[in-house]
Amino acid sequence: QVQLVESGGGLVQTGGSLRLSCAASGRTFTNVDMGWYRQAPGKEREFVAMTRWSCRGYNSDYADSVKDRFTISRDNARNAVYQEMNSLEREDTDIYYCKVDVAGPVPVGYWGQGAQVTVST
Repeated sequence: QVQLVESGGGLVQTGGSLRLSCAASGRTFTNVDMGWYRQAPGKEREFVAMTRWSCRGYNSDYADSVKDRFTISRDNARNAVYQEMNSLEREDTDIYYCKVDVAGPVPVGYWGQGAQVTVST
C-alpha cells in the first residue's frame, strides 16, 4: 500500500520561503513520477511541479506561476520528494498535495493528505 506523507507547511510572510517534504512508502519509487499539486478552497487542484522519470533519467516540470521561484528535488535513497518555495506570494496560499504517478498498463496515481501553506502580507 503506497502512502505519501507531506510535512513542512506553515505560515510565512510574503517574500519568505518554505520547504515541503513528502515521504513515500509501500513500493520502489525510483522509476515513477513524483511531484506536487495545490488546491485552494472552491477551486480545482492544479499542477505545481513534477520530477518525471524516463530511461534517460529525470526531468522536472513546473507550472508557469512558480517557475524560477520553486525548485523540486527527489532523494531516491529516502523515497522522498521535496519542494523548495522561495519568494512566496499571497497567491501561493493553498493546500499542497504530494503526488506519485506510476506508469503501466493501468496507470495509477497516489495522493498525500495535503499540507497547508499560508502566505501572509
